[in-house]
Amino acid sequence: MGLWARITRVFRASTGAALDKIENPELVLQQTIRDMRDRVPELNNSVAQVMATERLLVKQKENLSSQVVDLDSKIKAAVKMGRDDIATAYIGQLQQAQVDLDRTSVQAEHAGVASQQALKARDNYVLNMKKRSAEAMQLISAAKQAKLQEQLAQTMDTFNIGDDASTFNEMREKIDRRVAAAEAKLQLGASNVDAQMADIEREAMDIQLQDKLLEYKQQMGLLGAGSSDASKQISAGSTAEQSEVAGQVIVNDNDGSN
Repeated sequence: MGLWARITRVFRASTGAALDKIENPELVLQQTIRDMRDRVPELNNSVAQVMATERLLVKQKENLSSQVVDLDSKIKAAVKMGRDDIATAYIGQLQQAQVDLDRTSVQAEHAGVASQQALKARDNYVLNMKKRSAEAMQLISAAKQAKLQEQLAQTMDTFNIGDDASTFNEMREKIDRRVAAAEAKLQLGASNVDAQMADIEREAMDIQLQDKLLEYKQQMGLLGAGSSDASKQISAGSTAEQSEVAGQVIVNDNDGSN
Protein backbone atom coordinates (compact mmCIF):
# COMPACT_ATOMS: atom_id res chain seq x y z
CA MET A 1 0.00 0.00 0.00
CA GLY A 2 1.35 3.40 -0.98
CA LEU A 3 2.06 6.22 1.42
CA TRP A 4 -0.71 8.44 0.04
CA ALA A 5 -3.29 5.66 0.39
CA ARG A 6 -2.27 5.10 4.00
CA ILE A 7 -2.50 8.82 4.75
CA THR A 8 -5.94 8.96 3.12
CA ARG A 9 -7.15 6.00 5.16
CA VAL A 10 -5.91 7.53 8.41
CA PHE A 11 -7.55 10.84 7.55
CA ARG A 12 -10.87 9.17 6.74
CA ALA A 13 -10.74 7.11 9.94
CA SER A 14 -10.00 10.19 12.04
CA THR A 15 -12.71 12.21 10.32
CA GLY A 16 -15.24 9.41 10.79
CA ALA A 17 -14.40 9.09 14.48
CA ALA A 18 -14.73 12.85 14.97
CA LEU A 19 -18.08 12.90 13.19
CA ASP A 20 -19.33 10.02 15.32
CA LYS A 21 -18.51 12.01 18.45
CA ILE A 22 -20.16 15.26 17.37
CA GLU A 23 -23.11 13.65 15.56
CA ASN A 24 -26.26 13.87 17.67
CA PRO A 25 -28.84 11.23 16.69
CA GLU A 26 -31.71 13.33 18.06
CA LEU A 27 -30.79 16.36 15.94
CA VAL A 28 -30.26 14.23 12.85
CA LEU A 29 -33.67 12.55 13.21
CA GLN A 30 -35.41 15.86 13.87
CA GLN A 31 -33.81 17.37 10.77
CA THR A 32 -34.86 14.32 8.73
CA ILE A 33 -38.46 14.79 9.86
CA ARG A 34 -38.33 18.48 8.92
CA ASP A 35 -36.92 17.65 5.48
CA MET A 36 -39.68 15.12 4.85
CA ARG A 37 -42.35 17.62 5.89
CA ASP A 38 -40.82 20.33 3.72
CA ARG A 39 -41.23 18.10 0.67
CA VAL A 40 -45.00 17.78 1.15
CA PRO A 41 -45.82 21.26 -0.26
CA GLU A 42 -43.63 20.53 -3.31
CA LEU A 43 -45.43 17.25 -3.89
CA ASN A 44 -48.80 18.95 -3.50
CA ASN A 45 -47.76 21.55 -6.08
CA SER A 46 -46.66 18.87 -8.56
CA VAL A 47 -49.87 16.88 -8.08
CA ALA A 48 -51.91 20.06 -8.51
CA GLN A 49 -50.19 20.77 -11.84
CA VAL A 50 -50.91 17.26 -13.10
CA MET A 51 -54.53 17.52 -12.02
CA ALA A 52 -54.82 20.97 -13.62
CA THR A 53 -53.55 19.52 -16.93
CA GLU A 54 -56.20 16.80 -16.70
CA ARG A 55 -58.94 19.36 -15.99
CA LEU A 56 -57.79 21.49 -18.94
CA LEU A 57 -57.84 18.54 -21.35
CA VAL A 58 -61.28 17.49 -20.13
CA LYS A 59 -62.51 21.05 -20.72
CA GLN A 60 -61.00 21.07 -24.21
CA LYS A 61 -62.65 17.73 -24.92
CA GLU A 62 -66.01 19.12 -23.89
CA ASN A 63 -65.53 22.20 -26.09
CA LEU A 64 -64.53 20.07 -29.09
CA SER A 65 -67.52 17.82 -28.54
CA SER A 66 -69.79 20.86 -28.56
CA GLN A 67 -68.02 22.16 -31.65
CA VAL A 68 -68.55 18.84 -33.48
CA VAL A 69 -72.25 18.90 -32.64
CA ASP A 70 -72.54 22.53 -33.74
CA LEU A 71 -70.71 21.91 -37.06
CA ASP A 72 -72.91 18.89 -37.77
CA SER A 73 -76.00 21.06 -37.31
CA LYS A 74 -74.59 23.75 -39.59
CA ILE A 75 -73.77 21.19 -42.30
CA LYS A 76 -77.34 19.88 -42.24
CA ALA A 77 -78.72 23.41 -42.39
CA ALA A 78 -76.49 24.32 -45.36
CA VAL A 79 -77.52 21.17 -47.23
CA LYS A 80 -81.18 22.01 -46.72
CA MET A 81 -80.59 25.49 -48.06
CA GLY A 82 -78.81 24.08 -51.10
CA ARG A 83 -75.53 25.73 -50.18
CA ASP A 84 -73.16 22.92 -50.98
CA ASP A 85 -70.15 25.22 -50.87
CA ILE A 86 -70.89 26.25 -47.27
CA ALA A 87 -71.71 22.69 -46.34
CA THR A 88 -68.38 21.56 -47.79
CA ALA A 89 -66.50 24.17 -45.76
CA TYR A 90 -68.26 23.06 -42.59
CA ILE A 91 -67.46 19.44 -43.37
CA GLY A 92 -63.76 20.31 -43.51
CA GLN A 93 -63.99 22.03 -40.14
CA LEU A 94 -65.92 19.10 -38.74
CA GLN A 95 -63.27 16.63 -39.81
CA GLN A 96 -60.53 18.71 -38.20
CA ALA A 97 -62.59 19.13 -35.02
CA GLN A 98 -63.16 15.36 -34.93
CA VAL A 99 -59.42 14.72 -35.23
CA ASP A 100 -58.73 17.23 -32.44
CA LEU A 101 -61.45 15.63 -30.32
CA ASP A 102 -59.99 12.15 -30.70
CA ARG A 103 -56.49 13.36 -29.89
CA THR A 104 -57.70 15.38 -26.89
CA SER A 105 -59.72 12.43 -25.61
CA VAL A 106 -56.61 10.24 -25.60
CA GLN A 107 -54.58 12.96 -23.90
CA ALA A 108 -57.30 13.51 -21.27
CA GLU A 109 -57.41 9.79 -20.58
CA HIS A 110 -53.64 9.65 -20.11
CA ALA A 111 -53.74 12.78 -17.97
CA GLY A 112 -56.42 11.18 -15.79
CA VAL A 113 -54.24 8.13 -15.22
CA ALA A 114 -51.23 10.34 -14.45
CA SER A 115 -53.30 12.43 -12.05
CA GLN A 116 -54.46 9.35 -10.16
CA GLN A 117 -50.91 8.01 -9.98
CA ALA A 118 -49.54 11.34 -8.76
CA LEU A 119 -52.25 11.62 -6.12
CA LYS A 120 -51.61 8.06 -4.98
CA ALA A 121 -47.86 8.70 -4.82
CA ARG A 122 -48.46 11.82 -2.73
CA ASP A 123 -50.73 9.90 -0.34
CA ASN A 124 -48.17 7.10 -0.03
CA TYR A 125 -45.45 9.63 0.72
CA VAL A 126 -47.55 11.32 3.43
CA LEU A 127 -48.38 7.95 4.96
CA ASN A 128 -44.73 6.90 4.89
CA MET A 129 -43.72 10.27 6.35
CA LYS A 130 -46.11 9.84 9.28
CA LYS A 131 -44.81 6.33 9.86
CA ARG A 132 -41.19 7.48 9.73
CA SER A 133 -41.97 10.44 11.98
CA ALA A 134 -43.51 8.17 14.61
CA GLU A 135 -40.52 5.84 14.36
CA ALA A 136 -38.14 8.79 14.64
CA MET A 137 -39.93 10.06 17.75
CA GLN A 138 -39.55 6.61 19.33
CA LEU A 139 -35.86 6.60 18.48
CA ILE A 140 -35.47 10.10 19.92
CA SER A 141 -37.18 8.97 23.12
CA ALA A 142 -34.90 5.93 23.28
CA ALA A 143 -31.87 8.16 22.70
CA LYS A 144 -32.91 10.47 25.55
CA GLN A 145 -33.42 7.47 27.82
CA ALA A 146 -30.01 6.09 26.86
CA LYS A 147 -28.43 9.47 27.57
CA LEU A 148 -30.09 9.60 30.98
CA GLN A 149 -28.90 6.09 31.77
CA GLU A 150 -25.38 7.04 30.74
CA GLN A 151 -25.48 10.03 33.06
CA LEU A 152 -26.76 7.87 35.91
CA ALA A 153 -24.03 5.31 35.23
CA GLN A 154 -21.38 8.03 35.33
CA THR A 155 -22.85 9.34 38.58
CA MET A 156 -22.82 5.89 40.11
CA ASP A 157 -19.22 5.39 39.02
CA THR A 158 -18.17 8.51 40.93
CA PHE A 159 -20.32 7.61 43.94
CA ASN A 160 -18.14 6.36 46.82
CA ILE A 161 -20.33 3.97 48.79
CA GLY A 162 -18.07 3.56 51.87
CA ASP A 163 -17.49 7.22 52.70
CA ASP A 164 -21.01 8.36 51.93
CA ALA A 165 -22.55 5.45 53.85
CA SER A 166 -20.81 6.55 57.05
CA THR A 167 -22.00 10.11 56.42
CA PHE A 168 -25.61 8.95 55.97
CA ASN A 169 -25.45 6.90 59.17
CA GLU A 170 -24.06 9.84 61.14
CA MET A 171 -26.70 12.21 59.83
CA ARG A 172 -29.44 9.64 60.48
CA GLU A 173 -28.31 9.32 64.12
CA LYS A 174 -28.34 13.09 64.59
CA ILE A 175 -31.79 13.40 63.09
CA ASP A 176 -33.10 10.57 65.29
CA ARG A 177 -31.77 12.38 68.37
CA ARG A 178 -33.44 15.62 67.32
CA VAL A 179 -36.75 13.84 66.69
CA ALA A 180 -36.60 12.13 70.13
CA ALA A 181 -35.84 15.44 71.87
CA ALA A 182 -38.71 17.17 70.04
CA GLU A 183 -41.14 14.41 71.01
CA ALA A 184 -40.02 14.65 74.66
CA LYS A 185 -40.56 18.43 74.69
CA LEU A 186 -43.97 17.98 73.11
CA GLN A 187 -44.94 15.45 75.78
CA LEU A 188 -43.78 17.76 78.57
CA GLY A 189 -45.67 20.66 77.04
CA ALA A 190 -48.93 18.74 77.36
CA SER A 191 -48.43 18.19 81.17
CA ASN A 192 -50.93 17.10 83.79
CA VAL A 193 -51.21 20.69 85.00
CA ASP A 194 -52.95 21.71 81.78
CA ALA A 195 -55.25 18.72 82.04
CA GLN A 196 -56.18 19.55 85.64
CA MET A 197 -56.80 23.18 84.75
CA ALA A 198 -59.09 22.07 81.95
CA ASP A 199 -60.98 19.84 84.40
CA ILE A 200 -61.35 22.78 86.79
CA GLU A 201 -62.74 24.97 84.01
CA ARG A 202 -65.26 22.30 83.03
CA GLU A 203 -66.29 21.80 86.67
CA ALA A 204 -66.71 25.56 87.14
CA MET A 205 -68.90 25.69 84.06
CA ASP A 206 -71.06 22.84 85.38
CA ILE A 207 -71.42 24.63 88.73
CA GLN A 208 -72.51 27.84 87.05
CA LEU A 209 -75.07 25.94 84.99
CA GLN A 210 -76.44 24.16 88.06
CA ASP A 211 -76.67 27.44 89.98
CA LYS A 212 -78.50 29.05 87.08
CA LEU A 213 -80.91 26.11 86.90
CA LEU A 214 -81.64 26.32 90.64
CA GLU A 215 -82.14 30.08 90.32
CA TYR A 216 -84.76 29.55 87.60
CA LYS A 217 -86.54 26.90 89.67
CA GLN A 218 -86.51 29.15 92.72
CA GLN A 219 -87.93 32.07 90.74
CA MET A 220 -90.67 29.80 89.44
CA GLY A 221 -91.52 28.61 92.96
CA LEU A 222 -90.56 25.03 92.23
CA LEU A 223 -88.16 24.81 95.22
CA GLY A 224 -88.93 25.15 98.90
CA ALA A 225 -86.79 26.62 101.64
CA GLY A 226 -85.12 23.30 102.34
CA SER A 227 -84.22 22.92 98.72
CA SER A 228 -82.69 26.39 98.69
CA ASP A 229 -80.47 25.54 101.68
CA ALA A 230 -79.49 22.27 100.08
CA SER A 231 -78.51 24.06 96.89
CA LYS A 232 -76.37 26.45 98.87
CA GLN A 233 -74.66 23.54 100.58
CA ILE A 234 -74.04 21.87 97.23
CA SER A 235 -72.61 25.10 95.87
CA ALA A 236 -70.41 25.51 98.92
CA GLY A 237 -69.18 21.93 98.67
CA SER A 238 -68.41 22.32 95.01
CA THR A 239 -66.51 25.54 95.73
CA ALA A 240 -64.43 23.84 98.40
CA GLU A 241 -63.65 20.95 96.07
CA GLN A 242 -62.64 23.42 93.36
CA SER A 243 -60.29 25.20 95.78
CA GLU A 244 -58.71 21.88 96.76
CA VAL A 245 -58.07 20.96 93.12
CA ALA A 246 -56.61 24.41 92.42
CA GLY A 247 -54.27 24.03 95.37
CA GLN A 248 -53.10 20.68 94.02
CA VAL A 249 -52.44 22.30 90.63
CA ILE A 250 -50.29 24.99 92.27
CA VAL A 251 -48.32 22.37 94.19
CA ASN A 252 -47.67 20.34 91.04
CA ASP A 253 -46.64 23.46 89.21
CA ASN A 254 -44.14 24.37 91.92
CA ASP A 255 -42.72 20.85 91.87
CA GLY A 256 -42.28 20.98 88.12
CA SER A 257 -40.49 24.35 88.37
CA ASN A 258 -38.04 22.96 90.92
